[in-house]
Amino acid sequence: MTGDRIRRGLEAVRAAIADACRAHGRAADAVQLLAVSKTHPAAAVREAWAAGQRAFGENRVQELVTKAAALGDLTGLQWHLIGSLQTNKVRDLLAVPGLVLVHSLDRQRLADELQRELVRRGARLDVLLQIHATGEPTKHGCEQAAAAALLEHVLAHCPALGVRGLMAMGPLAGDPLPVFRRVVGLRDELRAATGLPLSVLSLGMSGDLAAAVAAGSTLVRVGTAVFGARD
Repeated sequence: MTGDRIRRGLEAVRAAIADACRAHGRAADAVQLLAVSKTHPAAAVREAWAAGQRAFGENRVQELVTKAAALGDLTGLQWHLIGSLQTNKVRDLLAVPGLVLVHSLDRQRLADELQRELVRRGARLDVLLQIHATGEPTKHGCEQAAAAALLEHVLAHCPALGVRGLMAMGPLAGDPLPVFRRVVGLRDELRAATGLPLSVLSLGMSGDLAAAVAAGSTLVRVGTAVFGARD
């Protein structure tokens, strides 16, 4: 029964993404669904994988490590870290098989620690700059005014990191569209300054998915609508 519920949840979210894309003149495949599996058991991820989902997001490194180990038999599984990353967790994180993207690069010290560990491993990693777009004290990220300096630092000192774009969260209350549009505008400024494509915009969750797609998001992070309420 759980597998059916997750399958129906995935179908509903994919339909909502397609509807939002159609409403704003975008291709239906322009926006990727990242199924946020935090706090849900590995068995739920397995059910979503069986329903065709391949990309999953986790907030905490230890939970990601545990789930990746339990699901190592699944082919094509892609893990994204979407939560804040402490420097003392970098080594554990980079040992995760199937890690494809870290959404939460928000400071130079973290970039330097990732660079050191990646060099030690002879590896590379794709990342997003996490932008603190709302000013709310409960949220994290690099301040918008500091984003250019952070990106310049990564380009100058962290060649093992590939910056693919930006991530941000919408506001707890009020219209999220202006917030998301500011992030897109910041992306455009950084793109013009560096020549990088910065093609990934990780914007939008269950409650503000339509606004994120309208603004130009290329990846939405959805958990509850796929897996059900968290404990």
